[in-house]
Amino acid sequence: MARLNVNPTRMELSKLKKKLVSAKRGHKLLKDKRDELMRQFMGLIKENRQLRAEVEEGIREANRYMAVAGSVMQREVLETALMLPKQEVELKVGEKNVMSVYIPEFDPKYRTDNTNDIYSYGTAFTSIDLDGAVNSLSKIFPKMIRLAEIEKACQLMADEIEKTRRRVNALEHIMIPDYEDTIKFITMKLSENERSTTTSLMKVKDMVLKQSHNFS
Repeated sequence: MARLNVNPTRMELSKLKKKLVSAKRGHKLLKDKRDELMRQFMGLIKENRQLRAEVEEGIREANRYMAVAGSVMQREVLETALMLPKQEVELKVGEKNVMSVYIPEFDPKYRTDNTNDIYSYGTAFTSIDLDGAVNSLSKIFPKMIRLAEIEKACQLMADEIEKTRRRVNALEHIMIPDYEDTIKFITMKLSENERSTTTSLMKVKDMVLKQSHNFS
């Protein structure tokens, strides 16, 4: 804490009191913002853990199917089967404002609604395990999109939480105490000046009274 370098006048005192009120109001608003960001951040972290576990399990499942398919199918046949996909996805990217943090929103749009379009090949010369691999990846694809969305949101929110925390600490431990100490100092200084002025006036009054008495 440090006293601000200002003149101990009534005008400065009035200014500092207004600044102190604004600082306390800002401190409360920032604390509320920090707490709400933390609440939403923890919710996203929980969802992130669950989604990541599901995505990793889906990828492991797809790899198991693909390993079996690769062992029973010729490499050229496997590559040809996956060469020309029927389904297409367009990813629309938007934003959502969460406590002044603009987090991304990913909205996948599929070319067709036919679930069978994930299979870009006929079944005559392919393994059923290839179907399993494609189906597993298709199931986790929306979760992968959501996971990417959440992880970016967590990164942005974590940065904002840290910035807000620093501002809260600066107000709480530096600015507000400095304002309070300076206000206290100026108030004491003005009181001292008033007492000194009052004493001087009383002395002058006594002198005037004495002079008046002597003349009379």
